[in-house]
Amino acid sequence: MGALSHIRVLDLTRVLAGPWCAQTLADFGADVIKIERPEVGDDTRHWGPPYLKTPDGADTREAAYYLAANRNKRSVTVDIASPEGQQIVRELAAQSDVVLENYKVGQLKKYGLDYASLKKVKPDLIYCSVTGFGQTGPYAQRAGYDFIVQGIGGFMSITGERDGQPGGGPQKAGVAIADLMTGMYSTIAVLTALTHRDRTGEGQYIDMALLDVQVAMLANMNSNYLASGQPPVRWGNAHPNIVPYQTFQTSDGWIIVAVGNDGQFRKFVEVGQRPELAEDERFATNPARVRNRDVLVPILAQMVRLQGKQQWIAALEAAGVPCGPINDLAEVFANEQVVARGMQVDLPHPSGGTVKLVRNPINMTGTPPEALAHPPTLGEHTESVLRDVLGYSDERITALRSQAVI
Repeated sequence: MGALSHIRVLDLTRVLAGPWCAQTLADFGADVIKIERPEVGDDTRHWGPPYLKTPDGADTREAAYYLAANRNKRSVTVDIASPEGQQIVRELAAQSDVVLENYKVGQLKKYGLDYASLKKVKPDLIYCSVTGFGQTGPYAQRAGYDFIVQGIGGFMSITGERDGQPGGGPQKAGVAIADLMTGMYSTIAVLTALTHRDRTGEGQYIDMALLDVQVAMLANMNSNYLASGQPPVRWGNAHPNIVPYQTFQTSDGWIIVAVGNDGQFRKFVEVGQRPELAEDERFATNPARVRNRDVLVPILAQMVRLQGKQQWIAALEAAGVPCGPINDLAEVFANEQVVARGMQVDLPHPSGGTVKLVRNPINMTGTPPEALAHPPTLGEHTESVLRDVLGYSDERITALRSQAVI
């Protein structure tokens, strides 16, 4: 019995931002009913390879991308373009606490599935819309893509190697960070709205935009600009005010060295058998190192390349110099701390195999999130939901299926 086991969520979202929100709610026990297109489903089901494999090594229809954001849900296939399908969604909304959707602005109104329409059948409904640019403003009708939003929202202006350096220029994040953060902010918004409803009986409409979230999450970089009037620039893996505080390539991989004071710098170069660098007036203090970084960093880079990644990590940790490896994901999931924290979870799948996922990172003593059910196969729960939630007869379900409504 999760903390949200009394909550039902009707999930009309697909791809990542909306499903990420819905999965988070589901991890805490909410009954999430995912509405998908018959025969096709969520777009991400087909965003492969890689796909989940059966025990004999064959590909299933489940792309790894889809699996990442859809555990603990029930899948119901409904053609919302049909009047009968629209009626099913309205009836499910009447039995739900929350509706999540990420259609283009105004698109659901023509189906009678917008907030104003569904509020009539469920006055205290919480309805959360997730779009690229929000419901208002000159960009409202634009399709929103995470990559584009990272650019428009300023993230890529501060991410990437410095101009003039090898590989210099703007860089997107390695994951769809605007989508993921919008999913998390949407979760906060839904939980806040549920608390308000429980106190007042009032539902409400939530307007979430990827661009709004992308701007907001730049945090201190926003403040730096607003305080100074000077837009921050890209520094790659270096730090504008501390040297050395960056990545270095070893003989067999990459490490991070985060020297925070002059004593740590001395220990760093002593480990690298270059103690004279700490005595050089050009490098003895951090202000001097910042002024002379273009001279110092190539010397340090050459020094670091003489040993392997694990040798450096062991020696620097023993010396008290902040450092860490840059792991690929194979190394991440083999990492003793990650293993100890149980970050990987394995769930049985109808294919007969096991789907490997990453657990929700929230840890709580009383009401922890749980990964209980595999990401559903397409339409896996259509009949059970229509029968158990809406009370449809087997005859009616058969008729809807023959009409391709479900």
